[in-house]
Amino acid sequence: MKHIFESMGRDFVLENLGKLGLYNIVNHPFGYIPLTVVGNYGKMATISPAKDTTAGHWELSGVVLDKPFPTYPDGFPKDLIENFEKQIGTKVLGNCVASGTEIIKRLGNEHYATGYPIVYTSADSVFQIAASENNDVFGLDRLYDICQIARNMLTGEHSVGRVIARPFIKKSDGTFERTSNRKDYSLEPAGETILDKITKTGGKVISVGKIKDIFNNRGISVSYHTTGNADGIQKTLECISDKTDGDKKQLIFTNLVDFDMLWGHRRNVDAYAKGLKYFDEKLPEIVNAMTDEDLLIITADHGCDPTYQKHTDHTREYVPLMVYGKKIKQNVNLGVRNSLSDVAQTIADIFGYAPMKNGNGFFDKL
Repeated sequence: MKHIFESMGRDFVLENLGKLGLYNIVNHPFGYIPLTVVGNYGKMATISPAKDTTAGHWELSGVVLDKPFPTYPDGFPKDLIENFEKQIGTKVLGNCVASGTEIIKRLGNEHYATGYPIVYTSADSVFQIAASENNDVFGLDRLYDICQIARNMLTGEHSVGRVIARPFIKKSDGTFERTSNRKDYSLEPAGETILDKITKTGGKVISVGKIKDIFNNRGISVSYHTTGNADGIQKTLECISDKTDGDKKQLIFTNLVDFDMLWGHRRNVDAYAKGLKYFDEKLPEIVNAMTDEDLLIITADHGCDPTYQKHTDHTREYVPLMVYGKKIKQNVNLGVRNSLSDVAQTIADIFGYAPMKNGNGFFDKL
């Protein structure tokens, strides 16, 4: 956040996030200070030995990894790839570490000519498969099928955090573009999550974005696929406003994927800043849709600094924590939290559940 503020200059201000305490966590480099702060604020460290989506979301839900997921800086082992090719009945292209947009630019034409799917990975524990969603070339259903085959294969020492379907299309100008039909195939969470506790006790967990995939649909009551941040924000607003099952304990869990996938990894500072501005402008709608009993928590699962130029992967840093409710205290410094699991423990305390295995709640401060 600090680097984005520095890049955008003095006039770039996120007023509504500032009211929730953002500038109490990260000082505005050019001196902007909100007139009032109605939110509560802090920052959280990740204690899982990873900086990826799965580890971060699991930790937010109360599960901390005891060892990192396997990564493949030199590509996947030959015998594993050969086994995968045998099971899907075709050769593969790639098998290297690459950016998702770069790999389809480099191998897209060969994929269209051969029909071979493109396999690649990153600094994270992922087995990614890119293929055209055009049925004449490969097809979306077939891509999903071979991703499931990969997920079934990748166990034991090769238990990667996620297998990811990366569909793309060829545009009229001959360039390639990824679509919003991405799908993640995750491992089962390695312990009981706050999502499990809520659904097991008759509560409701609503997934917006890729949350369902990250938790392998475990602990999810209903899910909404999104096409990007704007769609995710709109679906979140609709979920907050929907009073169906209003007597149940409910958690709406939203992931706004563009901050990471489109702008963080692509190191696109300007687009990231515009995305922050859009979210900031929509934030009053979210607050206004909340009832007096609702609680809003804004945070992240890991870092992805769009200004960092040494690589295009996630960056490891504190994540922001902003908490707002119409009946709780205002302008409370929640400090530096030792784990993202403090969020899960806070929700467990609010709902009256037995303590999570990990985390220290902060609701008593509010």
